[in-house]
Amino acid sequence: MFKTFINDIDVVFEQDPAARSRLEVVLTYSGVHAVWAHRLAHGLWRRKLYFLARLLSQVSRFITGIEIHPGAKIGQRLFIDHGMGVVIGETCEIGDNVTIYQGVTLGGTGKEKGKRHPTIEDNVLIASGAKVLGSMRIGEYANIGAGSVVLKEVPPNSTVVGIPGKVVVQDGVKVEQNLDHHKLPDPVAEHMKHLEEELAKLQQKVDELEHKDAERGRE
Repeated sequence: MFKTFINDIDVVFEQDPAARSRLEVVLTYSGVHAVWAHRLAHGLWRRKLYFLARLLSQVSRFITGIEIHPGAKIGQRLFIDHGMGVVIGETCEIGDNVTIYQGVTLGGTGKEKGKRHPTIEDNVLIASGAKVLGSMRIGEYANIGAGSVVLKEVPPNSTVVGIPGKVVVQDGVKVEQNLDHHKLPDPVAEHMKHLEEELAKLQQKVDELEHKDAERGRE
């Protein structure tokens, strides 16, 4: 346990150039506090002390702004940088040397039972605001771009961007994708166009009825 806590501190110095001393990390890094609180809460969870585990996780959430369900499994050297708004679900599994930035959600897609949260393999980076939803696997050394919404499995050594997330680089090779965002469908514009077409049809019918009424009047 002591070695694990030391690893949680050491990874900060490797990932964050702003870190100056161990004392600073121990006292001021909310990501480290959240991970430590989770390790204690997870120990309670495994001993079926569910209420105490949830209570500790909620206290940690209140203090750090990071919500980690006590049932989640976390490996060594998880680095949560500027972690406000991070959410990690109950059946989520996170490997070693994973980096998570603020606003990331590792969540489910509904009310399904069983394994409903993602499995994050070793050496994955998940950038700010990304959402990884559902029971899928994110392969080793994958990078999830900021703001992406990932709903399908990601192969190892890949970079994913977009909504929904698409692989744009795999094993160092660019994957051809249509990333012309200005060409993506606009549902609001399409709906307005449909309404305009319906109005035009109604106007045509009104004109036809008025024309028939005018002819009857002349008769």
